[in-house]
Amino acid sequence: MKKTKQQDVSSAKVYPGLLRRLGAWLYDLLVVAAILMLAGGVATALVATLLHFGVISLGPYEDASAYMSQHPVVSVIYSIYLAVVIAGFFAFFWCRGGQTLGMRAWKLRVQNKDGSNLRLTQALIRMATSAFGLGNLWAPFNKEKQSLQDLMANSEMIVLPKPN
Repeated sequence: MKKTKQQDVSSAKVYPGLLRRLGAWLYDLLVVAAILMLAGGVATALVATLLHFGVISLGPYEDASAYMSQHPVVSVIYSIYLAVVIAGFFAFFWCRGGQTLGMRAWKLRVQNKDGSNLRLTQALIRMATSAFGLGNLWAPFNKEKQSLQDLMANSEMIVLPKPN
């Protein structure tokens, strides 16, 4: 078996501009909205099941939705649950293949400088410092077009080459 010399990928890296990043972000926003709807449905079904078996009572709340959004304890738990769902979405895709669905559509990949996938801690740092996507506004002012979250997580976002 003949070994072929691997091309030096560091010199071939192309970094995305702001519009490409925002396009992927918008696409992912739509996917996350759909996932949050499903997560909300699961939570509502859980509350309905607990109500059916008499484990909980709605008390002064008119329905399960009001219970989950207005109860002083349940609303905090519900908000944390939805935040974990969002974080899980991004962490899963960034750590497994370096691409969310929006990034795949826009031919983007987030990775370490050596091309390896992000670690979970890097993904969490990237999420925490992204400021809900506003960290991308830093990209036009950086030499390698890296966003604030990329700099903080010691990662990079590249444009994938077109397949041959």
